[in-house]
Amino acid sequence: MATELWRPSPERARASLLASFMEQVGVGLQGDTPDYDALWQYSIDDTAGFWRALWDFAGVIDTPGDVTFQPGEHLTKARFFPDARLNFAENLLKTRGDSPAIIWHGEGGTRQQVSWDELRALVSRLQQALRAEGIQPGDRVAGYLPNMPLAVAAMLAVTSLGAVWSSSSPDFGINGVYDRFGQIEPKLLFCAEGYDYNGKNFSSLQIAGELAGRIPSIRRIVVMPHLDAGVDIAPAGDKAVRLADFIAPFEAAEPEYTRVGFRDPLYIMFSSGTTGLPKCIIHTVGGTLLQHLKEHMLQTDEKPGDRLFYFTTCGWMMWNWQVSALAAGVTLVQYDGSPFYPDGNRLADIAGAENVTHFGTSAKYLDACNKAGIRPRETHDLGALRTILSTGSPLVPEGFDYVYRDWKNDVCLSSIAGGTDIIACFVGGSPVSPVYRGQCQKRMLGMNVQVFDENGNSLQGQPGELVCTNAHPSMPSGFWNDPDGSRYHAAYFERFENVWCHGDWVTLTDEGGMIFHGRSDATLNPGGVRIGTAEIYRQVERIDEVLESLVIGQQWEGDVRVVLFVRLREGVDLSDDLVRRIRAEIRKNASPRHVPAKIIAVADIPRTKSGKITELAVRDIVHGRPVKNKEALANPEALELFRDLPELQV
Repeated sequence: MATELWRPSPERARASLLASFMEQVGVGLQGDTPDYDALWQYSIDDTAGFWRALWDFAGVIDTPGDVTFQPGEHLTKARFFPDARLNFAENLLKTRGDSPAIIWHGEGGTRQQVSWDELRALVSRLQQALRAEGIQPGDRVAGYLPNMPLAVAAMLAVTSLGAVWSSSSPDFGINGVYDRFGQIEPKLLFCAEGYDYNGKNFSSLQIAGELAGRIPSIRRIVVMPHLDAGVDIAPAGDKAVRLADFIAPFEAAEPEYTRVGFRDPLYIMFSSGTTGLPKCIIHTVGGTLLQHLKEHMLQTDEKPGDRLFYFTTCGWMMWNWQVSALAAGVTLVQYDGSPFYPDGNRLADIAGAENVTHFGTSAKYLDACNKAGIRPRETHDLGALRTILSTGSPLVPEGFDYVYRDWKNDVCLSSIAGGTDIIACFVGGSPVSPVYRGQCQKRMLGMNVQVFDENGNSLQGQPGELVCTNAHPSMPSGFWNDPDGSRYHAAYFERFENVWCHGDWVTLTDEGGMIFHGRSDATLNPGGVRIGTAEIYRQVERIDEVLESLVIGQQWEGDVRVVLFVRLREGVDLSDDLVRRIRAEIRKNASPRHVPAKIIAVADIPRTKSGKITELAVRDIVHGRPVKNKEALANPEALELFRDLPELQV
């Protein structure tokens, strides 16, 4: 039986933007009670009607054209708004006035507030400088930047010209960032002179200079002030110029917007790159805007004047996602640095001080807070908070319990899931629907998400592959340097004919929600029975002594055996008693097949820059295979902890 943890009051549900949209389209309102599932069914049955209604409801600027949707013989050939002309930045900058567009907190305690008018003025000066530098529609501009207001302004200036933005966080080393930007040949690079993390300062200038040396297309490096505006920028080379000098010749004016086609490129995003060079995924202007407006306004109920905080870096798609909230008139609350500096209350401090209405983070962060005893409900005023968003990995049922017990009991907890591949979500929030323990709330509007078995049959109540059977606007237009589309097709469409297969192992529940069991390519297969890794994590990480865990399948004697690695609290040893307790917990709450054959303590667990544990990289190390792109990892040295372990030789 599913356990209901929260349900919106009738007044709250009826006051949501989603209910207003239902009223506009005449679907989903039974009296005053919103019916999300009815609206979802309409949204996949009437593709053109739904997306045209959303365009109108969201007030997209400017010209949609007469045609909303043209089906194709393949999902990749379908076209949305083929005659539309619009500009991404124009839609994000339509709010005016001196109220805050961005509120930023730095790790060292600095606070900065940028009004809508100030942001528009800065974008104007940057836009003029970029145009003088020769940036035109379709050109690529890269950002090697911390999460800060200047990064938002740079992106908006680039996209205002119809050019293409791509970014990474400054903690990437030279090879990691070169593997990304080197493929797309940017004409200009924005960087900060440095960044800080966990109380330490790091310079970005030398890596920026090396990039310019290795990527001939980079004609200019614009150094943005962050930690020390007066620092010597000579390490960045002779192509470097300070931001103040770059924009000095230009006065603030109303930005000019170059309107482009719906499918013209907006962003190039990168896959994690843990199994080879990162894929360069091209996302479109109209598709990104419309999908994000749907998610911010309808799925998350963000209204003008609300305040959205998302803990992210410029190297994670959630940065691009949260910036789009500007188009809904929402104030961005940003933070750059360690979420546990100087202590584990840092993000809750910001949420309380800034009256954040929507707080977003990763499931791993919430789990770490739970383990560390962080209890914001007892120490902070979170009265403004209406929604908590979690993504990056499945939020375990105990994570749901923790939020409602120790953060706030009257909050819509939306575990959302999708990815860089679609720069959006397949499943996520519904402000009019209940929250059930351990479940993502609903399938997203306009996304015909199903669960398939190995033969392509739909499943409910049983685990299978997450697929999407219809076209939607934020499907990528393709991969960079993939002229025939073969790499794009291989990534998503080889498993099932003309069906997007996302690579997640999930169960569609009777409540219309979804439970994630882990990545299907990391799914364990002992004795021929498929097991999702998340099913084991849920049991292990409820044990107090275990801070974090990682599970793989090891090829052994013609079969696969389950191997569990655990990172323990300081001062805790992996005793025989603790091993027995871990195995008992898994056997009791999952099944005997889930019980690991080996449990091994490790000092650290490798993860990507966005905080996701890297099961596949560990599996490769254990089997003696090379890890193709260690630069994608935040702590690549941790891989060596798994190499040639004697425990795995017997």
